Amino acid sequence: MSGAYPYMLDTNAASTLIRGRAGPALQRLMTEYGACISVITEAELRFGVKRRPEATRLAKAVEVFLQDVPSLPWTSVTAEIYAEQRTRMEIQGIGLSAMDLLIAAHAMAEKCTLVSADHAFTQLPGLRVLDWSSPPKP
Repeated sequence: MSGAYPYMLDTNAASTLIRGRAGPALQRLMTEYGACISVITEAELRFGVKRRPEATRLAKAVEVFLQDVPSLPWTSVTAEIYAEQRTRMEIQGIGLSAMDLLIAAHAMAEKCTLVSADHAFTQLPGLRVLDWSSPPKP
């Protein structure tokens, strides 16, 4: 891997960490290897907080998480990879939500393995995915 961070957390992985529900595999990944998030994931987390203004503990937990985990900006390289992947997927009839495709393209541009329990990402050729919810293989 030539990216600055070996792993990029999808929103479901980030949310699990924020809520303190991460299993040993996800906790180990964070302590031993480190990870980043896409600015798209940051936007989704901030949206979740804005939707629930009464959830002050959640808002504080999100802010602490965002202080600890780097949020990487989108670049022109990311935009190009997004355009290529979206075109390929449309031609092949593969569906992935808009936000998920933005995050996946970002992970590919940064040469990160995407950490996610969302199996929809496995449809994207060339994207390395680590399912944090699966038990480790012996």
